[in-house]
Amino acid sequence: MTAGPADTHSRRPAGSIPVLAIVGVGLIGGSFAAALRRAGRVGRVLGVGRNGPSLVRARELGLIDEIATAADAAARADLILLAAPVGAFGAILADMGPALNPGAVISDAGSTKAEVVRVARAALGSRIGAFVPGHPIAGAERVGPDAADADLYTGRNVVLTPLPENAPEDVARVRAAWEACGARVLDMDAAAHDRVLASVSHVPHFLASAYVAQVARANDSTDRLAIAGSGFRDFTRIAAGSPEMWRDIFLSNRDAMKAELEQVRAVLDEAERALDQEDGASILALLDQAARLRRAWKAEQ
Repeated sequence: MTAGPADTHSRRPAGSIPVLAIVGVGLIGGSFAAALRRAGRVGRVLGVGRNGPSLVRARELGLIDEIATAADAAARADLILLAAPVGAFGAILADMGPALNPGAVISDAGSTKAEVVRVARAALGSRIGAFVPGHPIAGAERVGPDAADADLYTGRNVVLTPLPENAPEDVARVRAAWEACGARVLDMDAAAHDRVLASVSHVPHFLASAYVAQVARANDSTDRLAIAGSGFRDFTRIAAGSPEMWRDIFLSNRDAMKAELEQVRAVLDEAERALDQEDGASILALLDQAARLRRAWKAEQ
């Protein structure tokens, strides 16, 4: 008797992916495919996306083997990674849901989790158990398939926020895939993930972008940039990331970001009062607290 898709899936070792689909073959999705290829853990790779030239380039680079539609990928793939902007997840999952093969597992690389889970539940309905939410804490300001790097996830953290409906073996399959990429995999609650990431990822990007926009709008912006040095470079590097991706992240995690920005604003107000009052002791205390934390964090990396 010939085994059906579910039976075949049940005999595959965790981490072995005969057919992988990547939705959004840029830095994040392309690096995932490249790392799994190097590890010998993937067979055929399907690329899905809206940007035809980028998909063609991904195929030329060997990141994917063929270009597919969302429905075709859902029908054929064993593991699907959503690496598109989170604002597109609803439409993508709605296209995939009806065609999703019985053994398929979907995960994502979105920087927010609570809203992504809500969108996935609405789109997938009774198939929500096939969706294992995830987030690799890695990236760069580069975009597109040419930015893909098989080493991107080596030694980096990947957070999974499993759902009650997830089968343990499906969570294990996603975990094994990220571990094959060289990542450390952690589990978190979705709300806790969003609160923490608002602080250490989303708000820093928001502030860097707001600052660069202020410089760009200045009448003497050309003069400022002409003499800008390493401080400007290091503080503003992340502002060069994908505008579409970060717009979606900010809107998706807006409540946690607003709470975090309120706390940042309180510290800025405190610092500004110290400047007004020429209160060197308070400024020194703030600078010392920040320097100590930053040095201690760097020493642990």
